[in-house]
Amino acid sequence: MENRRVAITGLGILSPLGIGLEENWEAVSHGKSGIAPITRFDTTEFSSKIAGEVKNFNPEDFVDKKEIKKMDAFLHYALAAGKMAMHHSGLKIDDGNAERVGVLVGSGLGGLQTIEKYHSLLLEKGPKKISPFFIPMLIVNLAPGHISMHFGCKGPNSSIVTACATGNHSIGEAFKIIQRGDADAMIAGGVESTITPLAVGGFCAMKALSTRNDEPERASRPFEKDRSGFVIAEGAGILVMEELESAKKRGADILAEIIGFGCNADAHHITAPSPGGEGAARCMNLALRDAALNPEEIDYVNAHGTSTYMNDLSETQGMKSVFGEHSKKLAVSSTKSMTGHLLGAAGGVESVFSIMAVKNSLIPPTINYETPDPECDLDYVPNTAREKNIQTVMSNSFGFGGTNATLIFRKLS
Repeated sequence: MENRRVAITGLGILSPLGIGLEENWEAVSHGKSGIAPITRFDTTEFSSKIAGEVKNFNPEDFVDKKEIKKMDAFLHYALAAGKMAMHHSGLKIDDGNAERVGVLVGSGLGGLQTIEKYHSLLLEKGPKKISPFFIPMLIVNLAPGHISMHFGCKGPNSSIVTACATGNHSIGEAFKIIQRGDADAMIAGGVESTITPLAVGGFCAMKALSTRNDEPERASRPFEKDRSGFVIAEGAGILVMEELESAKKRGADILAEIIGFGCNADAHHITAPSPGGEGAARCMNLALRDAALNPEEIDYVNAHGTSTYMNDLSETQGMKSVFGEHSKKLAVSSTKSMTGHLLGAAGGVESVFSIMAVKNSLIPPTINYETPDPECDLDYVPNTAREKNIQTVMSNSFGFGGTNATLIFRKLS
């Protein structure tokens, strides 16, 4: 059977830049930063005191009031983004198609807020104070679980947990599920909400986070000479994906087509990327092969671009290896310069931005790009968005453990 084509028909997003597609695209198009001092806990003893927190989120806008306390914040975000994406797509689920619609939403760390809260309660007041909802509040696969229960999706339902590559892996695998005929539609993406003392403390201990605490909005500076680490962030990015012909048949507004997915491993180190971006390069090549594209057919790369020294350098080296001469003309940007790093949600949020870039012929900038790094010498679309007719966009995500995932979207032709 010939592989089926897969369309993107709905986008749902919440991030440090806002709630919903309009707020996020408006902010990212104008180079706004969502980074600010942490408000969730006292950061006195922490070396990094800044984060990309989701602001003005009211769970009651998206979650049944009596269910709110039974769910960790990451589940509130997942359901919210899932609802936004489904509303945007206009896809209706009924007895006729329920078994052909699935959900694949992952998270890097799941319900860490809940774990920290109940561990403290356990130590202070004993096991009788643990909620009967403790386990379903924190396990990652309750994100697709809640979405499937809300909409009645009876098709494939699972979670992928691959650190910062989670969102891309989830979307890529959902694409393959539809392509091979195991579902006709999938709700897929990533979610994260771990701006907590343990997570921030853990990343501080690794010296991975930026300590530019006095200038939060200027702290995330991918590919720039004075970058000093990433900024932890939270949110969710979820897509509705459908088999192209059925999407056309129901008159859906097709935002873009997903045409390529590559995934592999560095097999090198628990946190550091492989030398010269070797693993990332192989991953990008796998996605190009899957999409049946030549490297010069890519117009824009939404980079992983975390703002750490090693990641930005190795990703740049990997892109040079893949794109060769074309890398000199290739537009590359990192929206993490504005959102911070959403960990397991990064790939979902960046897929939303990649698709909007195709749809609106506009490349979001890499902000805070002041002093070029001679080792990172590509066109990073510095500081200001750029109008450009984009046919194809590649989006990269790489995670701890050396796990890599690359997606390719294109304008529907």
